[in-house]
Amino acid sequence: MNLKIGSLLYIRYRDHVFFKDVRAEGCKPFVRETIGWLDYEDNECIRVVWERFSQPHINIEATIRSTGLVILKKAILEVKPVA
Repeated sequence: MNLKIGSLLYIRYRDHVFFKDVRAEGCKPFVRETIGWLDYEDNECIRVVWERFSQPHINIEATIRSTGLVILKKAILEVKPVA
């Protein structure tokens, strides 16, 4: 894909489905979508961050935390930059 780290993206992808005590024949991956900043990319996956700190930390010992999603590239249907 060769995307730019830090860019804001719209991603449509197939998501895994957990099922229990149902007819398995009807269970297929859901198509989902997300928007976030590209945080990481390698040959197999990308990592998108939805929520992150917007200002520098005053306390150096604080743990930098973020919330996001890792998506396998083979599950991605569409990627578009968000303007």
